[in-house]
Amino acid sequence: MKKTVISLVVALSLTACAGSSSQQTNTQEAAPAYKNTELDMQTRVKDLVSRMTINEKISQMYNDTPAIPRLDVPAYDYWNEALHGVARAGNATVFPQAIGMAAMWDKDLMLDIATAISDEGRAKHHFFADNDVRYRYTGLTYWSPNINIFRDPRWGRGQETYGEDPFLTGELGVQFIHGLQGDDAKYLKSAATAKHFAVHNGPEISRHSDNYVVSDKDLYETYLPAFEKAVVDGDVEAVMCAYNRVNGMPACGSDMLLKEILRGKYQFDGHVMSDCGAIADFYDPDAHNVVKAPAAAAAWAVTSGTDLNCGTGRLSTFASLNFALEKGLISEELIDQAVERLFMTRFKLGMFDDAAAVPYSDIPMSVVGSEQHLALAQKASEQALVLLKNDGLLPLKKGVKVAVIGPNANNVDVLLGNYNGLPIKAVTPLEGIQQYLGKENVTYAPGSPIIEDIYGHGQVLDEKVLFHKTGDGGLAPGLVGKYYAVERSPVTDFTRLSFEGIINGDPKVTRIDKALDFYFEKSPVDDSVLGDFAVVWQGTLVPETSGQYRFSDDADVSIDGKTIDSAVQLEAGKSYAIKVSKIFADDRISNTSSIMRQQFTLQWVNESENLLQNALDTARSADVLLVMAGISPRIEGEEMPVKLDGFNYGDRTDIDLPEVQKELLKALHSTGKPVVLVNFSGSAMALNWSDKNLNAIVQAFYPGEATGTALARILWGEANPSGRLPVTFYKNIEGFADFDDYAMENRTYRYFGGDVLYPFGYGLSYSDFNYSSLALPKTLTSGDELTVSVDVTNTSGRAGDEVTQLYLRMPDAPVRVPNVALKGFSRTTLQAGETRTVSITIPADELTYIDNSGEKQPYKGRLEVSVGEGQPQYADTQSVQKGVITLQ
Repeated sequence: MKKTVISLVVALSLTACAGSSSQQTNTQEAAPAYKNTELDMQTRVKDLVSRMTINEKISQMYNDTPAIPRLDVPAYDYWNEALHGVARAGNATVFPQAIGMAAMWDKDLMLDIATAISDEGRAKHHFFADNDVRYRYTGLTYWSPNINIFRDPRWGRGQETYGEDPFLTGELGVQFIHGLQGDDAKYLKSAATAKHFAVHNGPEISRHSDNYVVSDKDLYETYLPAFEKAVVDGDVEAVMCAYNRVNGMPACGSDMLLKEILRGKYQFDGHVMSDCGAIADFYDPDAHNVVKAPAAAAAWAVTSGTDLNCGTGRLSTFASLNFALEKGLISEELIDQAVERLFMTRFKLGMFDDAAAVPYSDIPMSVVGSEQHLALAQKASEQALVLLKNDGLLPLKKGVKVAVIGPNANNVDVLLGNYNGLPIKAVTPLEGIQQYLGKENVTYAPGSPIIEDIYGHGQVLDEKVLFHKTGDGGLAPGLVGKYYAVERSPVTDFTRLSFEGIINGDPKVTRIDKALDFYFEKSPVDDSVLGDFAVVWQGTLVPETSGQYRFSDDADVSIDGKTIDSAVQLEAGKSYAIKVSKIFADDRISNTSSIMRQQFTLQWVNESENLLQNALDTARSADVLLVMAGISPRIEGEEMPVKLDGFNYGDRTDIDLPEVQKELLKALHSTGKPVVLVNFSGSAMALNWSDKNLNAIVQAFYPGEATGTALARILWGEANPSGRLPVTFYKNIEGFADFDDYAMENRTYRYFGGDVLYPFGYGLSYSDFNYSSLALPKTLTSGDELTVSVDVTNTSGRAGDEVTQLYLRMPDAPVRVPNVALKGFSRTTLQAGETRTVSITIPADELTYIDNSGEKQPYKGRLEVSVGEGQPQYADTQSVQKGVITLQ
């Protein structure tokens, strides 16, 4: 009996074990395929999308996608920016603006910069995700680089590009993409986006309605080559289609661009997103107005191959896909295709896998603004600065007394350009020169506004002029800041879609703030990452100087109970009651945090000062005048509400310096003292008078947060100038075609027939370089690659970097071809007296021309080859080698 009982217990135990094992097997079998990391990603993606309802699928086609809790799909916003550093997500290392990075002419450094950017991006993304923050600018899908061609110097967004040449743009773009996306065989570090596809480079004011007509030849010869390289060589994960129409079709609904070229010829297999609001332009009466209903626009865009709708404040047109499906305008299979492409990117980024399996998920926040990244930013700034003129004044001697003058001398804006992050350690030109020489050895005056009432020398309101009353009735530095919780009011005005924040209850925190200059990573009210709050600062303002003061518009300001919305007269030493209010409330419509995108700073400027006379007074005690002039990203950029003399909604109407700055330069020149001009701009400037009259000129573009340090090192010879222009600096724009004429005739160095001020590829050095011993074959079979070598000698007593440029000319082509075309370049460091052989190989695909049908044809005949410091028609005899090859 006992044996029977034992046998029964054993049998039951075995049965239980078998049942448990069977249950585990069933559980494993029940796990959805999309969670099985042993399967390939395509299988997993298809399985996930197959489990979604049609409403869920469509919801995943907006830039700010909601969560699908039942499938463990978190909310995600695709919109992020990394043009020259992680942008609009708080503190990050800010490298030179894209046009400045192009001026480096350095593919290796471009790769290093993009790698640093993606390091910081990964760290930030995981920090935000760990805090359940899923706003815009927290993801890993970066809408960079901008590889449009800077065909016209009037374009305000040209600063975002790598210049006017398709070859240079393509080569640099590929390196930037590789740095962003990483080198893992399975996972993307981040997803890069090539934009804006295609034929997109101004005017800003009419980009939503313009139809750009281009020939097949110009399309394939100028506007598309960089995109082809981005896809074919860079394996870019995403492409953004443009606002404008191309030959009659909206770019985001162009079968020619998206189906035939992008997915057909280039075999692109990533996802396509619209520029923000571009699908609404299809039916907007003030834009393209090519369809009458949102559903038709949505169906058209998806059918042509646009997978994601960035909607912004115009909301998502793709929300109408349900209606389009109901009416038979689109099939569910096309919607599935788009959603699968989008989720493929998210799977590649490791968003549905264990973080331990994703090689980039453990990058710490300590990389953001690390010493290594700041050193890299300084190196990039040094290489981005282009020496345009030098009569021997530079480099300056250590003991020289300098006056730093100009509206951009202490202007942080010109360090950063647009689409930027908040710099870790911004050094303005004034600060860099003061640090180099000692503050006591440098005098300073702003000299002028940038233009009209746009100033570059605004000052932060701080404890020098801000006070609060103490218990004994005295004044102590700083304002009393009271921090409140915020509650949301419902939308009541549907013409302005926003949820207004309202101060709620008593202050949660009260403290003394010495300066109105903050970046809030966390809410002071509840310590939540990027949480909402409001602040009211109150106290006493005591100006040090009498004058007419203008405040920046970052907050509501009242003085003695009166709201300030224009310049106000204030007296030195007089006490004024000041109240500053600011509500930091997130925008649910745009899915943005109000405190992550930019620093909160309240500045003022005294408009009563005689800036010109102050500059002349400052100049008296100096041996050399360093003038920091130019324009700023506040007046050139993307679709800006700026209408000033020479500027039109972000674009330029002429390319001169503003008149007030020309007056400043002429007055300083009249002192008889040597003048060095450092010009800040994202675009080419007609510096004709300065070239004739000043001693030295440096083109800075917008050179990143290390600008001041880099500039001082260049001016005093600690670093040797090596930047080269990625755009032509014209003498004027007289005779240029209309801005919206997209024919390439007489545009860029490849087709321009007139005299220029400084040519594409130009830049001086403190060293001298000679070229000799050009080696190239006499003949070459069409279809073979071409290798050219040349000896480069540094004939000076100073080490320096030389940028060797290879240009081709095809005089026997049967159609119009470029005057000359860049087809190779190399940066080489040479010690004093050193000779090195530089070898450049040109792939056979570059030894072709584009015929009038847009087809690439192998070139046969004489091929004129030039290798040297710049374009053959501008280079000195000793600085270029020329030869002729016969292609047969």
